[in-house]
Amino acid sequence: MQGNTIFITGGSSGIGRGLAEAFHQRGNQVIISGRREFRLKELCHRHPGLASYVMDVTSAESIKDVAQRVVADCPALNCVINNAGVQMHINFSPESALEDEHLQMEIATNLLAPIRVTAAFLPHLATQPHATLINVSSGLAFVPVARFPVYCATKAAIHSWTMSLRHQLRNTKVKVIELIPPYVATELGGAGKPALNIARPPMPLDAFVTEAMKELESDADEVAIAEAKRLVAAASPESVKKLFSFMNG
Repeated sequence: MQGNTIFITGGSSGIGRGLAEAFHQRGNQVIISGRREFRLKELCHRHPGLASYVMDVTSAESIKDVAQRVVADCPALNCVINNAGVQMHINFSPESALEDEHLQMEIATNLLAPIRVTAAFLPHLATQPHATLINVSSGLAFVPVARFPVYCATKAAIHSWTMSLRHQLRNTKVKVIELIPPYVATELGGAGKPALNIARPPMPLDAFVTEAMKELESDADEVAIAEAKRLVAAASPESVKKLFSFMNG
């Protein structure tokens, strides 16, 4: 939790910004990335010592280029947080017109980007004495909300991929953690996104970050926050883990 060099995708707003500020306050060297340069500069100006790189997570070339520059500029890098995400209200009813561009962007941002970012940084992380990969998924990976079908599907895929990644890297110095947020009050999905049909309001961002930092100190493989714990439990994760261990030796 301290003394690390951390790269965070989608670090200029929402959960990414909150984690960036929290890790920075603990004395870590934090590097944020995003597509909106003015937001990156604004955050770095507010927190001297923060570094930033403009990166389009939907572009494989942009990811490769930034990864090479970050490793060259910050050779002590030992933590990558895959946080960037988008959420769209998509209706698959027969009378609806689906925008293929929107589908591709959501899948590229939420699923392909974490895989590509990990692949780009993993060779360097493996050389560090201790390294950590944190993949931000969602409670909706376990119990989906039908209004966000592609988002929920990509987060379920991130959960599955993270389990396999952790297994493949079990004999390396790279620890793989899944951070599982609940419904958090951020810009995800846009200002006009429909509210979820749940009894409780979204978790304030500051409260989420405070609890997430506390829970991350446990060094657990899966860190579910607040209401996300209930959603994870509903999916019977212990049974899944037992089956996973059996199937993968």
